[in-house]
Amino acid sequence: MTATEQSDKPLHPDTPLRADAERNRQRVLAGAREVFARRGLEAGLDEIARHAGVGTGTVYRRFPDKTALVTALFEERLDQVVATVKEAVAHPDPWEGLCTALESLIAMQIEDRGLKDVIFGALGDHETFRERRAELMPIVAQGVSRAVAAGALRPDFVLTDFAPLQVMLTQVATFTEAADPQAWRRYLRIVLDGLCTRRDGPSPLGPAALDLDALEQACSRHLPPC
Repeated sequence: MTATEQSDKPLHPDTPLRADAERNRQRVLAGAREVFARRGLEAGLDEIARHAGVGTGTVYRRFPDKTALVTALFEERLDQVVATVKEAVAHPDPWEGLCTALESLIAMQIEDRGLKDVIFGALGDHETFRERRAELMPIVAQGVSRAVAAGALRPDFVLTDFAPLQVMLTQVATFTEAADPQAWRRYLRIVLDGLCTRRDGPSPLGPAALDLDALEQACSRHLPPC
């Protein structure tokens, strides 16, 4: 055990962390944020320690298990998710509000794969995250109901359709990210045109379609060889 790691352990549970121990804690959190964003919650504490440049023992002194570390990182992040969706759904135009909510959720999950895992229950019945998910559901339900009532969203679309669309489009983003990190927005527009009941014509799709070379590269990265 190094001298720095020894200094991580407070002399008493109520003793404030020494400055060097707090710096180590912040290094662990910063490293975990980057690793989880890139790899999702499958990443282990050993990998996080290496990325943060600290010993594994330092990680375990600050966070006894992965759940404690994930809670420290994502509790506030989920509050931001709830606030973002609530603001989107409150848009005066119910259809625009629902579209913004879906697009915002997908963008946040693409940016942070750990957040995606938390939203979809990778930690199972963890109380903190279960409460946030329970808070999010009625907000999304309100957005769906408003859009249907306004005649903008097809009436057979229901709340439980919302999550599979997120999964589908985040997977599309993974497939196309090397060719064009924003390509998923094109496919989002195609999906939204299929959900919208009223429009004068097809919506602009935004990012250009992948050319054949880019499509072949995407396939070669994500599909097993024959």
